Amino acid sequence: MMRITQFSHARTAQAFVDYMATRGVTLRIEQESHSVIVLDDESQLQMVENELAQFVRDPNHPRYQAASWHSGTTRSGLRYERSNIWAAIRERAGPLTLSVMTLCVAVFILMQIAGDDVALAWLGWPADASQYFQVWRWFSHALLHFSLLHILFNLMWWWYLGGAVEKRLGSGKLFVIMLISALLSGWMQAKFSGVLFGGLSGVVYALMGYCWLRGERDPESGIYLERGLIGFAIVWLVIGWYGAFGLAIANAAHVTGLLVGLAMAFVDTRHAARHQR
Repeated sequence: MMRITQFSHARTAQAFVDYMATRGVTLRIEQESHSVIVLDDESQLQMVENELAQFVRDPNHPRYQAASWHSGTTRSGLRYERSNIWAAIRERAGPLTLSVMTLCVAVFILMQIAGDDVALAWLGWPADASQYFQVWRWFSHALLHFSLLHILFNLMWWWYLGGAVEKRLGSGKLFVIMLISALLSGWMQAKFSGVLFGGLSGVVYALMGYCWLRGERDPESGIYLERGLIGFAIVWLVIGWYGAFGLAIANAAHVTGLLVGLAMAFVDTRHAARHQR
């Protein structure tokens, strides 16, 4: 048995233990004045020390949060106060991420009061040439959501991915990804199905593509999306394309958003590679 390190916060210790479990390493936490990490199998010491060095540099990296979701248990003995949920949301999300979430919620509430038709009339994709110079319409369709499940799904991913991009690459980068993906995904969806659509999912799929490829090609950026999650996104695309569940899904917007995100990540990582030479 070896004492590896200690953390002053129990949740930080649990996050590292959960992550190492996904790597096939079993660690234990012993509660003393601090949370002490203990390793039973000394043959795994080198791996643990290498991973610990990376963890200490960036304990809030998405890979550790995802590991807690996949490997964490309710037997850890940790208690979380409700107020910490909101603190966690604010900690991960920058001003742009929170502003877009607030706007989406506000628009959704107004849609419940005034109806979808009113919202589409003011914020929907341009219906004809007379609306082309109402510039906001090329982007504001992303704020429209037509069901509670629709808005919850999109805002969860927007917060998870958009917050990470904003925290690590800045509000400007997230703003550019959002504008380009909203514009191009909306344009493609209008070509396929007309102007009666809305939602942040085109932007969300762009963030999925961007975060995954950025993490694969430039791990030092701190931007990352697990391969299992990008696999889920692609499976959901296929399901939506064939209408397996009879859902009204903006397939063209999703595919376009994903391609936009991949293209932007490719360009950004190519530039990063040039600067490293």
